[in-house]
Amino acid sequence: MSKQIFNPALKIVSILALFFAFGVPAADAATGKQAIVKKSHVTKTTASKKVVATRKSVRFAASTKRKTIIYAAVPPKPSFGQIAGLHIGQDALDLKSSVALVIDQDTREVLFSKNDRAVLPIASLTKLMTGVIISGAKLPMDEMITVTQDDVDTEKHSSSRLRVGTTLTRGEMLHLALMSSENRAAHALGRTYPGGMTTFVSLMNAKAKMLGMTGTSYVEPTGLSSLNQSSAQDLATLVNAAHGDPTLRELSTSAGYQVAVGNRTLQYNNTNRLVKNPEWEIGLQKTGYITEAGQCLVMQTKIAGRKLIMVFLDSAGKLSRLGDAERVRRWVESNPVADQKLNLTASAKLATVN
Repeated sequence: MSKQIFNPALKIVSILALFFAFGVPAADAATGKQAIVKKSHVTKTTASKKVVATRKSVRFAASTKRKTIIYAAVPPKPSFGQIAGLHIGQDALDLKSSVALVIDQDTREVLFSKNDRAVLPIASLTKLMTGVIISGAKLPMDEMITVTQDDVDTEKHSSSRLRVGTTLTRGEMLHLALMSSENRAAHALGRTYPGGMTTFVSLMNAKAKMLGMTGTSYVEPTGLSSLNQSSAQDLATLVNAAHGDPTLRELSTSAGYQVAVGNRTLQYNNTNRLVKNPEWEIGLQKTGYITEAGQCLVMQTKIAGRKLIMVFLDSAGKLSRLGDAERVRRWVESNPVADQKLNLTASAKLATVN
């Protein structure tokens, strides 16, 4: 009797001892096979996690490598003025533009000059001559002009909100070209001129010659080409002539303008923020930028009771051309008329850059 009772108890104790020794939960003591299966499953899961972790590490390493390539620094291309060394040295006003000219519009007195004979790319300052030709031709300003593929920029691949197929009046195109420096609008104005683009560019160059702009040449009406070149002296002459046209004065100094394009209304703003500044009285203005030209600005303005023409070419920073204009304004306001004359050259070079 005692033997029968002892054997089952011993068997249970033995089984429990084995399961505890091999780490099998007591709850699975009666079904050892299921416990072994579960142990195998845990081992496979752990191995899978290791594989996933390894794959993530590989992807992270590859991603890190790709980012290093994408964000590699690319040195900016120098402007023509930088190549010519026109930024060497400083002037009395510490201007950031390598070329500058400030003259009294009434007396033609030169108040400030810096490399004013250097011939450089002028970027969208070109559009001022485009406006002179269009306005002077007395073409119908309500005539509709459609943007075509020919107006798309293949020179610098610049963007535009005027899609191919957009139709606006000639007056609207001229407004956008002068105020917002809209490249497709300016190109469309030249393309649709009677006689076509060749005739239009010829008229631009003929007008420059007639005005005495001997260092100026144009090859297209937008300024995207670096072959459109001029000097500060020539540009001051152009500003003076353009200022005599009420249409150019109004459109170039407009703070903003809306055009209806299909079901959309596009808001355009002036590229020169000084037109909204109450401290400035601006009668005509135009901005410009391409890499070869740097940041450019021309203006007719009134400061301390004097009508002035300002030209700034090849400025190094995005806002530095405006900063240069502010420096000149403060200098004019803080000095008596008799002392307002600086004739400086930043370096010994008054260069012609071709």
